[in-house]
Amino acid sequence: MKSKWAVLCAGLAGIAIGAGGGFAIRAQQPVTPPGYVIAEVDIHDLPTFQKYGDKVPETLAPVNHHYVIRSNKIQTLEGDPPKGGIVVIAFDSVAKAREWYDSPAYAAIRPIRQSSTSTRLYIVEGLPTP
Repeated sequence: MKSKWAVLCAGLAGIAIGAGGGFAIRAQQPVTPPGYVIAEVDIHDLPTFQKYGDKVPETLAPVNHHYVIRSNKIQTLEGDPPKGGIVVIAFDSVAKAREWYDSPAYAAIRPIRQSSTSTRLYIVEGLPTP
């Protein structure tokens, strides 16, 4: 009977050690920080800009992304706010954000945005999530 308990305890200890080791290995793996595309948009040709807005979703479809901010409801604390709004799109990494921006699909519609707005556009590396 004592040997059964010894085997059972040894087996449980092995499982616990293995699980703990797995967590430790994952904790040591580098975490890729997210990448964000941030746009400050001043729209001066709304009908043309709407054509751009209609086409953006199909350029984003191939990459994992989500909108963090898409709003013109801005409370100015300092400086001048953009006249059109602010957009922040989150990607899995800076490389994925750049992949979207440099994609042929986005390159095809970029001139529509550029002709209808004054835009300040950035890619920013975020903080890694634990």
